Amino acid sequence: MCCMFSVKAQDDLLSLIKVSVPQKEYITNGFKSTRVVNGQSMELLGAGVLDFRISHRFGRLNGGSYQLYGLDQATIRLGLDYGISKRLMFGIGRSSSKKEVDGFLKYRLLWQSAGVRSVPFSLILVSGISVNGLKFDDTTRTNYFSSRLAYINQVVIGRKFNERITLQFSPTFIHRNLVSKTVNRHDVIALGTQGRFKFTKRLAFMVEYFYVFPGSAQDIEYTNSLSIGFDIETGGHVFQLHFTNSVGMNERAFITETDGKWQNGDVQFGFNISRVFTIVNKKKIPKM
Repeated sequence: MCCMFSVKAQDDLLSLIKVSVPQKEYITNGFKSTRVVNGQSMELLGAGVLDFRISHRFGRLNGGSYQLYGLDQATIRLGLDYGISKRLMFGIGRSSSKKEVDGFLKYRLLWQSAGVRSVPFSLILVSGISVNGLKFDDTTRTNYFSSRLAYINQVVIGRKFNERITLQFSPTFIHRNLVSKTVNRHDVIALGTQGRFKFTKRLAFMVEYFYVFPGSAQDIEYTNSLSIGFDIETGGHVFQLHFTNSVGMNERAFITETDGKWQNGDVQFGFNISRVFTIVNKKKIPKM
């Protein structure tokens, strides 16, 4: 009986120590999806989770009734993203625009947290590549596969201030092996600013803007990407309804080739649908 009382006393003491020691709490759900609208968010998929994404853009609203205000036209991207661990995920996708295939790796270097040794913000590294699938215009010259490639490197710095407000910045560097005009440089530097305001548990307002620095010498026909919309969560699905002046849905496309101007009505209505599946037992996933 003395031994039993001694063991119980030790267990009670250990429980008391665990309660009294401050715990580290990681901040999650700054955004409901791994993308804000077009660009990457500070969120990653959970380990062993597969995300099937359908991104859809209709035509421009200023097409008028003849084009049913854009509903007669469509651009689509199908994507598959997968969480390797809590800090690492990758994704691939294929867009109907330019028949482009893209892929990326996304790694969480810092994770916003509270409690012991808290971190005030999250820092995410993103690196990707895209391949233009269109046939070459001039088949008489020597065309190289490398001319189809573009590379994307990005840092996402974000903070969830409270249950309603999340802000992030996304410095981005893009290199294109081949450009269409001599006025366009191969390297483009841009800064993304994205935010969320949460109305209810399942509804949030989103805004996203990517500013291309003048030194990148973009063609005058291109402008900066601006998107606004709403996130609607319904259990395993996340619906994103939005308006944007960008047709493309990967970083190379919407940062370097947006030519729509909001003031002219060059705006497309679109939506993203995200459906996640847990396909790997968490016990079998390596810790990183």
